[in-house]
Amino acid sequence: MDEYEGIEEIVHEPSAAFAESTNVAAFMREYGIDDYEELIERTTSEVADEPASGVDWFWDEIVDYLDIEFYTEYDAVRDSAERSSAGNRTQSGGDSDGPQFSDWYPGGEINVAHNVVDRHAAVDSPNRNRVALIWEGEPGDVREVTFHELARQTNRVANYLESVGVETGDTVGLYMPMVPEVVSILYGCLKVGAIAVPIFSGFGTEATATRIADAEPAVLFTGDGFYRRGSEVRLKATADAAIEEAGHVEHAVVYDRLGATPAGADDAASGTDTEPVQWTPDRDVTWTEAIASQPVGYETKRLPSDQESMLLYSSGTTGEPKGIVHTHAGVLTQCAKEIHFGFDQQPADRFFWVSDIGWMMGPWTLIGNHAFGGTVVMYEGAPDHPEPDRFWELIERHSITQFGISPTAIRALRKHGDQWVEGHDLSSLRILGSTGEPWDPESWRWFYDAVGGGDCPIINISGGTEICGCFLMPMPNQPLKPCTLGGPGLGMAVDIVDETGESVRESGDRGYLVARDSCPSMTKSLWSGDERYLEEYWSTWEDLWDHGDFAQEDADGFWFLHGRADDALNVAGRKVGPAEIEGVLIDHDAVNQAAAVGVPDDTTGTAVVAYVVLEPGVDPSDDLREELRTLVGEEHGKPFRPRELLFVDAFPKTQSGKIIRRAIESVYKGEDPGDLSSMENPESLADLRDPA
Repeated sequence: MDEYEGIEEIVHEPSAAFAESTNVAAFMREYGIDDYEELIERTTSEVADEPASGVDWFWDEIVDYLDIEFYTEYDAVRDSAERSSAGNRTQSGGDSDGPQFSDWYPGGEINVAHNVVDRHAAVDSPNRNRVALIWEGEPGDVREVTFHELARQTNRVANYLESVGVETGDTVGLYMPMVPEVVSILYGCLKVGAIAVPIFSGFGTEATATRIADAEPAVLFTGDGFYRRGSEVRLKATADAAIEEAGHVEHAVVYDRLGATPAGADDAASGTDTEPVQWTPDRDVTWTEAIASQPVGYETKRLPSDQESMLLYSSGTTGEPKGIVHTHAGVLTQCAKEIHFGFDQQPADRFFWVSDIGWMMGPWTLIGNHAFGGTVVMYEGAPDHPEPDRFWELIERHSITQFGISPTAIRALRKHGDQWVEGHDLSSLRILGSTGEPWDPESWRWFYDAVGGGDCPIINISGGTEICGCFLMPMPNQPLKPCTLGGPGLGMAVDIVDETGESVRESGDRGYLVARDSCPSMTKSLWSGDERYLEEYWSTWEDLWDHGDFAQEDADGFWFLHGRADDALNVAGRKVGPAEIEGVLIDHDAVNQAAAVGVPDDTTGTAVVAYVVLEPGVDPSDDLREELRTLVGEEHGKPFRPRELLFVDAFPKTQSGKIIRRAIESVYKGEDPGDLSSMENPESLADLRDPA
């Protein structure tokens, strides 16, 4: 039995008025599409006797429909190619040799920055003085930036980059705190044709150095630090150590967030007694010195559709981080499509997703909303500082309309109790969002009822850094069951297959999530080369992208995920995902969060060990321990009954709210957990080593 078996009830049913008002409903009316099933078929499959259908038709049509501007029109929606053994591209003249190396919009010229900044800041644009960013710092400071102001600062960044020799195709590192300036840095890189390399601000020296060493940027933007849980988190010293280890960086631009001054500067003149940052005079320059004196005008470069735009790194929780290569045309069309249809972007909306610029959801949020001149809300700090209602205050204060967060973060906030949500006016919310990991029904319902007021659809999405978007995404005009991901995203030809690569989607069996075709935003390759790219994603089955997740479609057509296939617990020759064990535990009234890991066992090869965080007011006991172990055995079979079940106060998590299961497993085994620089709460490791 899986954690979603028995979910038959449709909890969310949009009103007819809301459903008809959505952007996706307007698209369906425009093209004579009657229902959701036809919508997915028309945008992902070539329908017999229907020329206006299929992946190519959709991605061609959507360019004009979403008003995406190319400087030069493309020759065809795509061309496919295969590469020689040396890694060089061999053009196929339009005859598809497979989806691995599709060239999307060949012959076209485009720039993301033109679409997300320039055209909205133009003198005759109605968006010129519209607020592009609302930023709130953890101490409570708030800034608003219009598109006109954003364009001027973006141009200054572009001029600075050219002044230090950055050219098209060069990499530029962004190891930055979440401040408004990070947006102008990202867009400034895109303006000059540089490849932006966002690096998570929570990374320590090792993780940062690994990415600098791989990407080899000559320019790195960083800051003196940022605020987290009321304390100063220093960034510059980590950046210095990473540069020392990795090399390559010739220019480091340091943004002053904390008020720190370079060591040796006139502290009295600066008016602050904040500890100064160390300084390398021939390399380091302050943000003000580098950017403020630059001209506010810049002519954005016209770039080929497949010009690299960003190098986004996978989280690197296992193995060497993968450098995901994105293009200008690909990342723009995907992000814009998803924000417009999945999140129903409207002119007056204010969109907030809990993320960092170093994770995919950061650039996705910015590019997708700014493509339409939308307003993005950014927040610097922790979700529960100074109190657990910080997000609910933020939603109320800024009239946020779309709010996205991870399931783990919601479970943690739910643990504090409903009283922190009650009393806040969250009526501005229209749509909720989530991603990162599977839900449990109880937490999904709490998010839906307590935060969304039982009225906002939860757009639960799954895709990844590799496509800067989603394979699965509900539409806001369709009904929802708890925990569902709806179905395939528009233009995303995905399927569920068994170990032989045969589709099991219609049978209702659990299988592997795959893509049968490419999409414009699918990684061009990996920075480390084509060989690893093909091995990572295309080697399991012929011409199928192996996404690595367990998936299932129920009898009513709702899709669900069951966690990572490579995390599967192989107990006595039978496989089950950790999320399935965790789902059974979380369903118990006493349990708030759960994490299941596999450990070596002499009898079964692998045994399950479960860690549990209890609800407030519930005390650990041997009776409860046995009750929970028995419950898992009853649901999944005796071999999956946890060998041990341990009570802890908290799990190690990333700053984006994901549980770091490899750290839990390593602590249990007494092994070195490796690089944990992205961990939000390192003190939790001590709790893991001394559980109840």
